[in-house]
Amino acid sequence: MTPALSNFAFLPAEWPAVHAAANKAETYALIDARTACFYARRALELAVSWLYQNDATLKLPYQDNLSALIHEPTFKTAAGPAVFNKAVIITRLGNQAVHSHRPITQFDALTAVRELFHVSFWLARTYARGAKPADGAAFQPDFLPKVAPVAPQTPAQLLSSPRSSRSKTRSSPRCLPTRRNSARNSRRRGRKSPRSKNRTPPRRTRTTTRKRRRETRLSTSC
Repeated sequence: MTPALSNFAFLPAEWPAVHAAANKAETYALIDARTACFYARRALELAVSWLYQNDATLKLPYQDNLSALIHEPTFKTAAGPAVFNKAVIITRLGNQAVHSHRPITQFDALTAVRELFHVSFWLARTYARGAKPADGAAFQPDFLPKVAPVAPQTPAQLLSSPRSSRSKTRSSPRCLPTRRNSARNSRRRGRKSPRSKNRTPPRRTRTTTRKRRRETRLSTSC
């Protein structure tokens, strides 16, 4: 079977994650415009994240969301006005695809995928260590598939799609053992709580001592 032609064939060698998202955007461009815009933004997000991790001239902004990253002055300088404007368009269309219920047109999807191609081309031409795309490489609409691999997705389904490795799993505070819970669980199991071993005996009060002395005297006198 002949492999499908792709506008992003120069990405997988060094940017496999970016290529995976870009390939999905390309696959859905003529079939599901909303999904295509979502994955175009996802590919851009992964590419920008890679840039901040590997280009020492880029300075992280006060926020780590995609809009803040591409508007950071050092990124705008490195990318240049043309690439920066294309990144803004992809971000806007991707945000609309997920957060807006307005119809996303095929023109929107083609725009997002085409601009993603140009951003990816700049990425590979500037940062690739191996083979770089040819100077005259251009976006080819004929490479876009015309058959849907799966049913179109809604904004809610796109939001629930597995996203990047930026998310971190944090332990729930309720999972951490506490001294009170340990003692309670020990009593339920019928064992002595570790806390009871270190418990000091109650102090005798002066009134209790006097009472015991009086009882002793009465018993001896009898």
